[in-house]
Amino acid sequence: MNRIGLIVVGVLLVLMTAMSTLFVVDQRFVAVVYSLGEIKEVITEPGLKFKLPPPLQNVILIDRRTQTLDSPETRPIFTAEKQTLVIDWLVKWRIVEPRQFIRNTGIDLRNAEARLTPIVQAAFNEEVTKRSVRSMLSGEREKVMQDVMTRMADDAKNFGIEIVDVRIKRVDFASTVTESVYRRMESERKRVANELRSQGSAEGEKIRADADKQREVILAEAYRDAQKLKGEGDAKASALYADAFGRDPQFAQFYRSLEAYRSSFRSKSDVIVVDPGSEFFKAMRGSPGGAPATRK
Repeated sequence: MNRIGLIVVGVLLVLMTAMSTLFVVDQRFVAVVYSLGEIKEVITEPGLKFKLPPPLQNVILIDRRTQTLDSPETRPIFTAEKQTLVIDWLVKWRIVEPRQFIRNTGIDLRNAEARLTPIVQAAFNEEVTKRSVRSMLSGEREKVMQDVMTRMADDAKNFGIEIVDVRIKRVDFASTVTESVYRRMESERKRVANELRSQGSAEGEKIRADADKQREVILAEAYRDAQKLKGEGDAKASALYADAFGRDPQFAQFYRSLEAYRSSFRSKSDVIVVDPGSEFFKAMRGSPGGAPATRK
């Protein structure tokens, strides 16, 4: 290799060495500089930084943004009345002491979450067992979250982290209890529905009976009034007939004969067999007294 080639190789080696000594710290991360396996420096300020080339020094970046830990599984918790509840929770946390965090959990955030999960669950167990189901479902939920956060503060410091927030996402009965509650609610609703149906049927029968009674009363009163009016009309008609017929008896007899003929011969096909000499045809024979007398 000639002299120029050696120079080029040397320059490349120098550049590579210089590049290996430079690194950028993003504001979202913490840079931990290791020197022969030990923590040499923790850099929290963002920007371009320097270090010794590998293997003398290495850099590891750790996310310092707020992390979210969700409850991995729903474990039943007993309340003060020995009722079983299932609580889903989440915890917001972040790294505040990188050295302490690395010494206790390493550089993998999942290791920290694995150690943090049983601590959170234990804190919830202690708080829930002191309270009733009613308080967990309504008034004291906020107090429970605050107490759990307070309980976890010391353990969080040992891990080099800070608990930002603790939240309860869901409080529910265990599956066996839930099914029992649903069945009891269903039975209660059916009982209420049947009771309402019975009350409705009884009320319906009462209304129908009252309507039938009113109908009968109305018909009876209408029939009574009709008969009364009819009687009054018949009486008045009889009085009028009597007065009219009393003025001219012969005309009255003739008129009644005509009414009898009209009632007997309503159709051309009607046939009646009667002795012509009977009183029925007296008006037709024109005999003396058969026709009405002429009024002067």
